[in-house]
Amino acid sequence: MEQLFAVTPTPSSASPILAGRLNEQDAVERLPFIIKRVETAEDMRKAVQVRHAAYARHVPAFAETLLLPEDSDYDDNCIVLLAESKLDGTPLGSTRIQTNLYGPLHVESSITLPDWLQGVRLAEVTRLGIDEGRVGRIVKIALIKACFEYCENHQIEHAVVTGRAPIDRQYEQLMFRDVFEDKAYVPLHHVGNIAHRVMAFEIATGEARWSAAKHPLLKFFKHTRHPDIDIGKKSATRLVRGPGTDFVPEMGRARMHAAL
Repeated sequence: MEQLFAVTPTPSSASPILAGRLNEQDAVERLPFIIKRVETAEDMRKAVQVRHAAYARHVPAFAETLLLPEDSDYDDNCIVLLAESKLDGTPLGSTRIQTNLYGPLHVESSITLPDWLQGVRLAEVTRLGIDEGRVGRIVKIALIKACFEYCENHQIEHAVVTGRAPIDRQYEQLMFRDVFEDKAYVPLHHVGNIAHRVMAFEIATGEARWSAAKHPLLKFFKHTRHPDIDIGKKSATRLVRGPGTDFVPEMGRARMHAAL
């Protein structure tokens, strides 16, 4: 199985101005790609392209349902993140984050979450797909960091993920815990009845738990600033379905959760 943290980027030198905003032990590191919110039709095309290619390598039958953007990609309680090469704009990875601020999570259409996840602010991370090239490992780690940052910025209490074997082991390495005590693989009908483990991560205690475990990604996640990960405020222009499979920009109110 590929280790989630097998490759770590080489730190770059930080400018005195940027370094001055950080704690003494922190550093600034530039990446060969950017991570941003999907906000244009071209962004969405790239996100779908890399998503489909990633799923096609492992679950080709299900990947055939991902040739086009999904309804959830432009729901008000969702954002899509895109990792894009600085060199030529090639899409390198993508994921989607859904909160339960305006409705149940997608996974709740297949299972009932236990009591300790009821009545709290949740975010479900889905459709994580990366390019199969060597840089893909770093892209995956950076996308996961972006998801954690989003959860912190929006006062999310637990991040929820589902992982099929052996992907679930990568979430174990990040110290996600099983939602069900028996660690069972549950067929999820909203993802083609493929069996997944359902896991959750308590955001508020994440840094303390990583520190206690001397986790190899603690520095990358918590003590390194990555200016190339920018999931800041959503613009007032959002995507809506156009004729056929096209997406068109709509001027209007920004998604409410972006301002929380």
